[in-house]
Amino acid sequence: MADTDDTDSATDATPTLADDAMANFPVPDFAALPEDLRERIEAETEEAGFTPNVFSAFAYKPSHFRAFFQYHDALVEDAALEREEIELIVVAVSGVNHCYYCNVAHGALVRIYADDPQLADQLVANYRTADINETHRTMLDVAVTLTERPTEVERADLERLRDAGFSEEAIWDIAAVTAFYNLSNRMAMFAEMRPNDEFHTLGRD
Repeated sequence: MADTDDTDSATDATPTLADDAMANFPVPDFAALPEDLRERIEAETEEAGFTPNVFSAFAYKPSHFRAFFQYHDALVEDAALEREEIELIVVAVSGVNHCYYCNVAHGALVRIYADDPQLADQLVANYRTADINETHRTMLDVAVTLTERPTEVERADLERLRDAGFSEEAIWDIAAVTAFYNLSNRMAMFAEMRPNDEFHTLGRD
């Protein structure tokens, strides 16, 4: 096998935004994006090994891209929840919303962070019968109520979370993650975002 300079080839590689990342709006050309968006997409592509289609889709409107991912980063970087718990919420909420993109993409993250190849599929089908502990079941009960019937959320739901061991900050974060991914689900469905093929197989081995 001939020697190759992997460093140079990685540096020269330019992310390509897939035309089929979403069906209902045009996917922009990577080279035409503002520099800060290109830098973020390049970093995500390098980390994942592919460009997640959510970045290609939200690049359609750069100001919304910046706001969306800034809030996403705050939710995962300044959280009183474990990353596994965040992803459990995302997949349970996306499951009841029937969001194809988030079910598949965040299902992969559940498999990775929970180190469980089956859990994401269980959550999408019916989180109530998934192999999770009672603390996480209570967390998802409240997240799904906030998703499906927000007018029915009561102080008693917050008390249930406190009794389950969640701090005040963690309870806030449960609501924030739930609300954010209801937004994300609806945008993904409205734009008809398609999950990358790579997401289907991540974390299954």
